[in-house]
Amino acid sequence: MTTGAQTPLPPARPKRSRLRTFLPLGVAAWLVLEIWLLTLVAGATSGLVVFLLLLAGLVLGSVVIKRAGRRAFRKLSEALQQQQSGVMSEAGRSNSEGNGLMMLGGLLLMIPGLVSDAVGLLLLLPPVQKIVSRSAERTFERKLREAGAGGLSSAFQQARMHRPDGKVVQGEVVRDEPGDAPQPPRPPLTH
Repeated sequence: MTTGAQTPLPPARPKRSRLRTFLPLGVAAWLVLEIWLLTLVAGATSGLVVFLLLLAGLVLGSVVIKRAGRRAFRKLSEALQQQQSGVMSEAGRSNSEGNGLMMLGGLLLMIPGLVSDAVGLLLLLPPVQKIVSRSAERTFERKLREAGAGGLSSAFQQARMHRPDGKVVQGEVVRDEPGDAPQPPRPPLTH
């Protein structure tokens, strides 16, 4: 039975981002390139050489990751000791950059393939690390500026409380700014 009321249209799907569109294609092209290069090297030399190259990448990558992890843990321990003693220095920060990029380089070395090994070895070079870290820092700062004021704070405007019986009680976060007049109590939220 129809009442003459229009049926609501489903909400429009948001436009797919470029990253979601091209990332799967990029990964597939990268895999094809890796396999093609490995078969090319195996055809020029032998399967044993390819196996030894892959094994060397695995061992070197694990050594790099272990070393970077130890260095990061040592820097963290030093920073905590300095903080407990009340002495903070800026010299520790400038020496700590690059641990994440070293770990990423080690991970790329561990992934089987010649292209990933080449990129992993490049990430182990300090000049490349500085260029990549500066570029990443600029990109991060630009994204923060694009987000604008209130972008992150508006994400926390709704609060949810889970009761022991599993029901979700919705609430609203109300912030009292200094100098504001007191507001009367708000009515409870209903579903």
